[in-house]
Order: sequence, then C-alpha cells, then structure tokens
Amino acid sequence: MSHVDMKEAITKGATSLGIEFGSTRIKAVLIDERFETIASGSYEWENLLKDGYWTYNQEDIITGLQTAYREMKQDVERKYGITLQTISSIGFSAMMHGYIALDSAGELLVPFRTWRNATTGKAARELTDLLQFNIPERWSIAHLYQAILNEEGHVPRIDHLTTLAGYIHLLLTGNKAIGIGDASGIFPIDESTHNYHPSMIRQFDELIAGKGYPWKVEELLPKVYLAGENAGELTEAGAKLLDPSNDLQSGIPLCPPEGDAGTGMVATNSVRKRTGNISVGTSVFAMIVLEKELSKVYPEIDMVTTPDGSPVGMVHANNCSSDINAWLGLFREFSEAMGYEVDTGKLFSVMFNKALEADPDGGGLLSYGYYSGENITGIDKGRPLFVRSPESNFNLANFMRTHLFTAFGALKLGMDILTKNEHVAIDSILAHGGLFKTPVVGQRIVAAAMNVPVSVMSTAGEGGAWGMALLASYMINKDQQESLDVFLEQKVFNDVQGEEVAPDASDVKGFEVFIERYRKGLAIEQAAVDHLVENGRH
Repeated sequence: MSHVDMKEAITKGATSLGIEFGSTRIKAVLIDERFETIASGSYEWENLLKDGYWTYNQEDIITGLQTAYREMKQDVERKYGITLQTISSIGFSAMMHGYIALDSAGELLVPFRTWRNATTGKAARELTDLLQFNIPERWSIAHLYQAILNEEGHVPRIDHLTTLAGYIHLLLTGNKAIGIGDASGIFPIDESTHNYHPSMIRQFDELIAGKGYPWKVEELLPKVYLAGENAGELTEAGAKLLDPSNDLQSGIPLCPPEGDAGTGMVATNSVRKRTGNISVGTSVFAMIVLEKELSKVYPEIDMVTTPDGSPVGMVHANNCSSDINAWLGLFREFSEAMGYEVDTGKLFSVMFNKALEADPDGGGLLSYGYYSGENITGIDKGRPLFVRSPESNFNLANFMRTHLFTAFGALKLGMDILTKNEHVAIDSILAHGGLFKTPVVGQRIVAAAMNVPVSVMSTAGEGGAWGMALLASYMINKDQQESLDVFLEQKVFNDVQGEEVAPDASDVKGFEVFIERYRKGLAIEQAAVDHLVENGRH
C-alpha cells in the first residue's frame, strides 16, 4: 500500500487497534486491513509486592493505557501527518487470571491481585476437590473463594468480578464482557454451551450458601463472548479516557476482551487442534489445542479455551525470564565498572550464544529463577537460587545454559504430563517473546525441553497486542460463518515465513539429565523459602 493510500485508509478508519497489558509493558498496535502494523506505542511498568500481594497501581493502569495510545497516535502523526480520529475496531487484552473485584459504583474494592500471587492454595485445592476440575491458584474464582475463607470484609460488597482485560473493556464500553479464552481463567467453561459450567456454578453457590452473601456467583461474572462477536461500543466517556485530547470518536465497536494466552495463540496461528504455542516473558506458558479430553484432573494443567472456544491444555509457570534479566544486568554492571558501554541487544546475543558451547546438561549446575512462588512445583514464595557442587563444570557457557534450561524447568514438568502421561500429539510449537529475539538459541532450548520442532515466525516480534488487533479485525473483516482458524490460515498467515528448529538429540538428552537434577533440587529451593528471610521476615 502506497503512502497516499495508507493516509486515506487511516483517515477513513480502515484500521484495527489492539492494546495488551503485559507483565512489564503495555503495548498498542494499529494494523491495516492487510494485518500489517501501521504504528505502535508502549508504556513500561512493573508489578509491586504490596501488603503481601503482587499488584499494579490503579493509576498506572490508566496512565499506561493513555500513554501507549498516545505514543501510537503520535507515531501515526509522524509517519503520515494525520491526527487519528477513528478506527474500525478495537480490542483489549491483558495478563490472564487474577482478581479485580468491583463495587456497584465500579470502584476497586481491593488492589488488583495479579496471576503472580501464590496466596490461594487452600481455596484452589478445595475447589479442585469439589468440582473435580483443576482450579489453579491464579484463577479468579480461587481468589474469590480464598477471600471468602479469609473472611475479608469486602466480599459482601462485590458487584462484579473480572480480569484486567475485562476491567479495561468495562471502563471504555460500560459492558461487563469477557472473551471465552479469558473467561476460562475466571471459572470453568462448559465446552458444549461456551458458557460458565452450570453444575459447577450451582456447586459453588451451595458451598458458600451459609455465608449469607447478597449475591450468587454467576451474577458477579462478566458475560462470555466468542471471537468475532461484537462486545460493545466505545462510549464518549471511554473515548475521552483513552484519548484525553478528545480527537478519538466514540461509537467504535470493540471485540471481546481476551487474555494474553488467547492473543498468543492468535499471533502464532495456533488455534487448530494438535498445534501449540509457547509465550515467554516474566512468566511462561505453553498451550496445546487438544483433540480429546484428558483422562483425569491434573493440578499442573489448566483447562482453558481458544478465543473461539476449542479446549486447550495450558501449562503456566509463574517464573521465566526475570532471573536471566537480573544476571545479565549484573554482567552489564561489571562491564560498565570496567569502563565498557555494552549494547543491550549485543549483551543478550553474546551471552545466549555462549549457552550453545556448554555441556549438554549444563555441567552439573543448578538454578531456580523463582522471583515468586511456583504453582507447578509447590513452592509458595520466591527465592532465586544458584547452586553448584565442587565437581560441577563452572564456566560461563554452562552458567548461561543452566539459566536458560531452568527458565523452562517448571514448564517441562507440566508438559511431560501432557506428552508422556496423556500421549497428547503435538505437530509443532510456535514460540514468541523477547527471549527468541536472539536467533536459534531460545528455539534450541525449548525444542530440547519439549522434544518437538519449534518455530518462530517473522511476525513473532509483533506479540500479543498484534494478536489482539487481529481479533479486532476478525470481528469486522471475516466472511460470513468464517471460522477463526480459517481466517488466520488463509488471510493473515498465508504468506508468513517461519524458521523451524528441530530437537537436537544431544540437547534433548542433556535437558533430561538437567530436569532430573531440577526435580531433586526442589528440596534446596524449599529450604531457601523456609530459612532465607526477606526484609526481616519470611
């Protein structure tokens, strides 16, 4: 599309916008009708541990939303000399799960409790036993029930329970809506009805009947929408909130708000059965679209859905890249102390590539990048740890390989259940996230862990915000009755190139040796939690 044609398309609003609230960055991506990125903007933010809960300040939520949009809008103005006034469709996505409890006036009753909290263990176990369905600690219903068990004073005043994406959508449309993928991290979904599971709803209400709350749980939950459905329109107040300059028009349709797991599937074209994707960031999760139900309940496996409602086995580990980033920050400090300025991209590239020179198993080294508790391994608090024996082969290559291996250690334990216990067939895994910016290295590590070919598409760097923009575009540009997988396969990814890395036999064997060391060393990690105090307290 020529520069003149693009200006005309933007002026007419022939565009779609996706904004995703990730764990470290809020990103806005505007795409054209060929699904190519026109402009983008972002806002960096960090979670904080406050009163025992991982959270983000409410002010940062709004500031980040407005900043990411404003930077995207300014990007449009720089490139095309146009003030953005209208868009064909908009969608919002965010970190899945967590707990946003609102009163009847739409005010937060407690600070947003993120997926990262490992504070709902008792609730998750009791609900899993009751419903005979795995309820992870991150899920909204686990947070709600734990608040009930804790007899928190805000519970009787809850009017609406949602996720971060659902909250943003509510602010901008006034509609209590949620995409089915994000909904499946709130409460179990009935695959046949594409709604909350009715018998489980009844079981939950019966469980808490003696509490005398003035609500039934289904009354608190947002309405479930499938990909492609209209989930509301941008109100005048919503337009002003998103764009305080008042340039943006109201009335723009919004697609269902989704979780970052759903946008990851869309951004990697992984919504068909037997496909999977792995998303890497502060946390890491792998999602495999299943051909059949699992034989039993596994606490390590979340049963969620694609944005169009297909069942998905999801393995979610709370920790991934944070410890690697911290160590590389230390190496940066060393370089600067020696008088050398180091480019960030070069630092990561050099250090990651050292891992390819290492012993297959990492030379007997062991680390746990647990900045927070890890649900898969039953560790309830974060204690990053590096340990070796006198006999370990301690060098830079093995150090880096060990930290890359351990970034996927908890994920590996969960994926082994799917592949070894349940014999789930996986044709391929598509990977995305910052760790894969360095060519080949991240793919080789994941291929070793999963023993499956791993691809990174040329679009992988676009990320979840782009995936959300695709869902917004799908709502208005799909043909009648065109399914999401066909839309992605034939219209979005038909010409997209990918680089596939097959598992290396030596890497696979080395990872198996490492993961056995990882399993046995969990007692060391637990001891660190038990005995290493933080800020004068455990």
